[in-house]
Amino acid sequence: MIDLGCWPGGWLQLASRAVGPRGRVVGVDLAAIDPQLELANTFAFVGDLSDPALAARLREALGAPRCDVLLSDAAPKLTGIRDTDRANEERLLEALERLLPEVLRDGGSLLLKILEGPEAQAIDKRLRRRFEQARTVKAEATRRGSSERYLLGRGFRRGAGDAGGP
Repeated sequence: MIDLGCWPGGWLQLASRAVGPRGRVVGVDLAAIDPQLELANTFAFVGDLSDPALAARLREALGAPRCDVLLSDAAPKLTGIRDTDRANEERLLEALERLLPEVLRDGGSLLLKILEGPEAQAIDKRLRRRFEQARTVKAEATRRGSSERYLLGRGFRRGAGDAGGP
């Protein structure tokens, strides 16, 4: 399992329990997990989701060509300037979209945070085409009025939806 945008580490802890001692969880974020998690089956490192070398680093840490589940709670730092925030969200989602076929196995699952906006809707639409099943979910803990939602995709299809991608 891979967790993109893993700071502060809560999802890593849950994922560690979910995969059990024989599984492996790898997380990456711009910020280091501090204090480091003392979980034998979990590894987190500092990295940028837009780094072209990131997929190779993730696969190496995972010890497998691809993961079964990709989690992403990543979000850009908000500036309060709508156009800037939307552009940053779009860049982040495009980086995640590029990473997807490099790190998620065929048939795998995705849980991806998306902040509402016109730019995000186009990427959301492209991502949905890559899964046999896709739906929007909202976490119970999401603040009322928040633009935050999650795309849950199951049954990843490598190569599906490539037309019109970034």
